[in-house]
Amino acid sequence: MDYTQALEYINGVSWRSSKLGLERVNELLSSLGNPQSELRFVHVAGTNGKGSICAMLASILKKAGLKTGLFISPYLRSFNERMQINGKMIEDSEVAALVEEIKPAADAMDDHPTEFEMMTAAALLWFSRQHCDIVVLEVGLGGRYDATNAIPCPDCCVIANIGLDHTAILGDSLEQIAYEKAGIIKDGAAVVLYQQYGETMEIIREVCYERGAELTVPDFDDIVPEFDSRDGQVFSYKGEAYALSLLGAHQLRNAAVVLEAVEVLRSQGWSIEHEAVEAGLYSVSWPARFEIVHADEPWFVVDGGHNPQCAAALAESIEQYFPDCRRVLLMGVLKDKDYRRIVDILAPLFDAYVCVTPDNERALDASELAGLFKEYGKEVQVCGSIHEGVDTARDIALELDGMVCACGSLYICGEVRACFGLK
Repeated sequence: MDYTQALEYINGVSWRSSKLGLERVNELLSSLGNPQSELRFVHVAGTNGKGSICAMLASILKKAGLKTGLFISPYLRSFNERMQINGKMIEDSEVAALVEEIKPAADAMDDHPTEFEMMTAAALLWFSRQHCDIVVLEVGLGGRYDATNAIPCPDCCVIANIGLDHTAILGDSLEQIAYEKAGIIKDGAAVVLYQQYGETMEIIREVCYERGAELTVPDFDDIVPEFDSRDGQVFSYKGEAYALSLLGAHQLRNAAVVLEAVEVLRSQGWSIEHEAVEAGLYSVSWPARFEIVHADEPWFVVDGGHNPQCAAALAESIEQYFPDCRRVLLMGVLKDKDYRRIVDILAPLFDAYVCVTPDNERALDASELAGLFKEYGKEVQVCGSIHEGVDTARDIALELDGMVCACGSLYICGEVRACFGLK
């Protein structure tokens, strides 16, 4: 089996859907010798920011001299982005070998594992074989029934900002979604929680109490921004100063969560020097999260946020980093997202709109999206491809002497970045 055949198999349409439950992934892992039992983990759930938190943690742990696995989803351009060790993606040949090994076990099961369950099993098998010291493991969907929850009790559970997303599967209230996210909390676990409010916070606290888990919640009032520009941020947390390459006030809050997680890991016996924390935050890279991909006329920003909370954070960053600038919005969304609310949040900040259709079966047609923007009485363009959309948005921005922001879905970000020669 070669790499192309491996991806064709793992992406097979007959088992691509999300099916709740851990029975299949547990059976598959058991047939592979339970590689997860040989590993130690930081398990990260949440709605918004969990990818950034994973990237920061992996960067710090690498700087601390630990062989660090990273499992993320989704990817921007290459399937291999999902599985990394010390920042290096898995090789094509290794993907092919893993899938070839997993295929007989998966095909022998009465209830065939899903795409994500097979990917999770492949990653855990690879991390075990590569003798990773620790793995930063991002939840795919929810938490309680997510395939990643087949791991033993991690050294630290992290729950990022919780918001409304995937409501058809996880529930249509923050309380229901919080309960699903809290499903990663195992008996006796150490938990770090992004500061929540109201019932959401109480649900996490209650689950921690029931399971004898120790809960840490960072106090965002301890964050003191000291310097901020398009090149990065400097801030202090609990009196210690750090430089962060990621932009946006929301990333300072994510960084506070990461710093508390580092303290938890230290209490578990991990040696993580302060210098490693500083270097890890300074050097972290996380594409398509308010990423400036072109720092010249016109400036061009890419952001993969795809729900109203992300749109609000993006709006805050746009006004912060481009306050006195004409702006062009390049947008493509999926039809199962709350795109009407996203448009309502972002449209007033921009002077012109370019609409594209993401390359995904769940994509909203660009013409339908354009209809929403027309209500704002400004220029709206519909483009037949993302590449055409990038060119059109840049041309409009040059005429306006302004900037471009591409957003709405991670499914457009990879192709947008490729237009600027980025992988």
